[in-house]
Amino acid sequence: MKLHTLNPQTSFVQSNPMAFSTGIRLLRCYHHHFTFTAIPSRVSGLRKASSELRFLSSVTPPRKQVRPVSARRKVTEEEVGDEGNGSVILRDRDGNEGGGGGGGGGERIVHTELHKEATEAYMSYAMSVLLGRALPDVRDGLKPVHRRILYAMHELGLSSKKPYKKCARVVGEVLGKFHPHGDNAVYDSLVRMAQDFSLRSPLIRGHGNFGSIDADPPAAMRYTECRLEALTEAMLLADLEQNTVDFVPNFDNSQKEPSLLPARIPNLLLNGASGIAVGMATNIPPHNLGELVDALSALIHNPEATLQELLEYMPGPDFPTGGIIMGNIGILEAYRTGRGRVVIRGKTDIELLDAKTKRAAIIIQEIPYQTNKASLVEKIADLVENKTLEGVSDIRDESDRSGMRVVIELKRGSDPAIVLNNLYRLTALQSSFSCNMVGILNGQPKLMGLKELLQAFLDFRCSVVERRAKYKLSQAQERSHIVEGIIIGLDNLDEVINTIRKASSHALATANLRKEFELTEKQAEAILDISLRRLTALERNKFVDEGKSLRAQISKLEELLSSKKQILQLIEEEALEIKDKYFTPRRSQLEDTDSGNLEDIDVIPNEEMLLAISEKGYVKRMKPDTFNLQNRGTIGKSVGKLRVNDAMSDFLVCRAHDKVLYFSDKGTVYSSPAYKIPECSRTAAGTPLIQILSLSDGERITSIIPVSEFAGDQYLVMLTVNGYIKKVSLNYFASIRSTGIIAIQLVPGDELKWVKCCSNNDFVAMASLNGMVILTPCANIRALGRNTRGSVAMRLKDGDKVASMDIIPDALQKELDMTLAVHQRNRRSMNGPWLLFVSESGYGKRVPVSRFRASPLNRVGLIGYKFSSEDRLAAVFVVGFSFGEDGESDEQVVLVSQSGTVNRIKVRDISIQSRYARGVILMRLEHAGKIQSASMISAADADSDSDPEVEDAAAVEA
Repeated sequence: MKLHTLNPQTSFVQSNPMAFSTGIRLLRCYHHHFTFTAIPSRVSGLRKASSELRFLSSVTPPRKQVRPVSARRKVTEEEVGDEGNGSVILRDRDGNEGGGGGGGGGERIVHTELHKEATEAYMSYAMSVLLGRALPDVRDGLKPVHRRILYAMHELGLSSKKPYKKCARVVGEVLGKFHPHGDNAVYDSLVRMAQDFSLRSPLIRGHGNFGSIDADPPAAMRYTECRLEALTEAMLLADLEQNTVDFVPNFDNSQKEPSLLPARIPNLLLNGASGIAVGMATNIPPHNLGELVDALSALIHNPEATLQELLEYMPGPDFPTGGIIMGNIGILEAYRTGRGRVVIRGKTDIELLDAKTKRAAIIIQEIPYQTNKASLVEKIADLVENKTLEGVSDIRDESDRSGMRVVIELKRGSDPAIVLNNLYRLTALQSSFSCNMVGILNGQPKLMGLKELLQAFLDFRCSVVERRAKYKLSQAQERSHIVEGIIIGLDNLDEVINTIRKASSHALATANLRKEFELTEKQAEAILDISLRRLTALERNKFVDEGKSLRAQISKLEELLSSKKQILQLIEEEALEIKDKYFTPRRSQLEDTDSGNLEDIDVIPNEEMLLAISEKGYVKRMKPDTFNLQNRGTIGKSVGKLRVNDAMSDFLVCRAHDKVLYFSDKGTVYSSPAYKIPECSRTAAGTPLIQILSLSDGERITSIIPVSEFAGDQYLVMLTVNGYIKKVSLNYFASIRSTGIIAIQLVPGDELKWVKCCSNNDFVAMASLNGMVILTPCANIRALGRNTRGSVAMRLKDGDKVASMDIIPDALQKELDMTLAVHQRNRRSMNGPWLLFVSESGYGKRVPVSRFRASPLNRVGLIGYKFSSEDRLAAVFVVGFSFGEDGESDEQVVLVSQSGTVNRIKVRDISIQSRYARGVILMRLEHAGKIQSASMISAADADSDSDPEVEDAAAVEA
């Protein structure tokens, strides 16, 4: 915005109201820095708007003082154009004006633009905040207020071995001599340097109430006491009086204060820093003292060390409150560029409260850095009260002087891992620390990575050691010079005494000594100041020894100053000395994980579930105790209402964390987590699969396989309606895109119908609609790629098709071999394992596997079920995985009719018959059509999930 003069008939406000209001708002921001007085003039609008305008003057080279003058408006357009928009012409009180220095007596005209003046002034103010208040110096890692507090305590003699003094005494010293700001700002800074939960290595030892991790405020400064820590004296204040740093005048020029403290290790990285300035902020995490010194030593030995090499010594931050740092991606980014995000989790433990009821409790032992424990507990309580966080029965804070302990008791049956993941997701028990490593370097704020920070400190430390060596060298040379003069005087003691006795004054004695013995003025003064008791021979020997020692010291210091290598070696030795004395173990643990990102699967219990899918592609998830255990021959319970002309297609069991593979009739496989299927009641119709999967038009899902782990030795055996079979490694399906991938290549008219998971040691049992059975080892089926057709599984007769397939696991292989051996001796043996046959009309039977012999593929097979003309095979299963105390099968079978009726019965209730028998009735289907699908339920899981109140709450496994 530029301020210009106007026509007398048009006021400035009327012609440019927006510019004027913007200028007034800008000027109002800086009213406390500079006053520009407007003398009454003909510009009435400007006079009425503001009689006094204040704005910030820029910190530029000083100009000549300009006394207040009035602005004169231009009359002609030519003059306005010559001056240019935004110019202000000033005239003195006598009404004179001119071009700067010529033309009239005392004329002083300053041409300036308001926006430039405001910009320069604001930048000056911003830099003042950056350098003088908000950002730490890279070299000693301190802000001015912290540096002044430590120096004032050092001047007061509050060392680590001296008694405590009131904090009010220290704050008054800092305010009166060095830091002309509010006492609260100084006291808050002092308190933070004494808090062991704020600084990794506190710089001040506090005595009294200095606040807590619950954000309790400290006591007033008149009640608390403080003194310096021993680490502070060794790390920051040593060598301060040896001309190692520059001293600058304080705010009133009454005394000097250090511009820096001669730090021996990088305090900026040791304790970190945080601050907000004008348009800039810093947030540097704290680190472990021992690791920091090791990284500094590594950089000294190898200046070309890479970031990865430095990380071998200092793998990450070390927060004073401990916690667990999740992943190293954020650490790498922060150390490389200066910006990064570190995820921190609180450290927790799981305790079992009651072994009988299996009630547990989550114990929080550590929390993330800068997290308020009281607020965390309150937040958890609010989440429990609002029922956002489920499974928690009680919360107690049992923290005391011995450490932190927050107890979160869980309800009976709650999964501690799920509750803990919800705590990470919903509360500050998992939080992030955003690194923004900005510090003052060479008088300018700069964003730096780890190596830059360490290198900047090394350069500073080299200058400190060099200045200290020069100071010691000058002191040693000066003392050596005086000792040489004293020795000369002692060697000529009689002549010296005579010379002194003959002199009439002190000045004459000094001059005579200098002339007679060729001494300097300092040497002559030293001889005159020596006491009589030091004229003995023993004292002379002491001076001779002191001279030798001084010459050796001078030689050593000169050698040090001439060698950069020795300077770096001395820096390392001093740093290692501090490490050996003040090292503490690491508090924060490092975990190489996925940076602590919580997915949906982390907060969902891995419970068993029932999946039901219909012919038209409706799927729903139900709890495993939805269907009660019933007797053989009953009608069953409905699985829920189905759409018109729809029927049940498959009914299986899986866990919530399983990845479900959906195989379609067109040979394509899709994938989706099991927990993404909406859970609904038994009577609900379900969710269309088209909402979960990217199915094409007319595509139907014919087989569902839940997979917990994609093991390398596992395979999927696929069988088509026309009898083609193939085996594909399960690894091929570990990563499936959303649009699906090809599982099997089909010929026209064929459909993929059955898919089972197996290993090479398993057996495959296949049966046709007419009851023909083939048993063949999985190893006989050649492993192929996805985009292949496979080989012929069964030689089917006219009108016959494949009806079902099941796997005989390797666990039953030895038992099967034993039964086959028994069968050779006793042809009437009826021992398991058995093949369970289920017909479409609701009949079933068990036939011992020993009644069937293994055969290769592409055979007709053996008769397994003798059907009537109107009945056909619906499913075949291998049973006998587990047995009860009476030696009978403990398994259960779930039958689903076309109308959606479900019946769940025990396998032991199904009689064992021959291959040619018709079987017994399993489910009455007078009004329910045919058996659409059947599934097996594992007895072992059913027992593990049994409840005394709900007998049928069994776990299910397809």
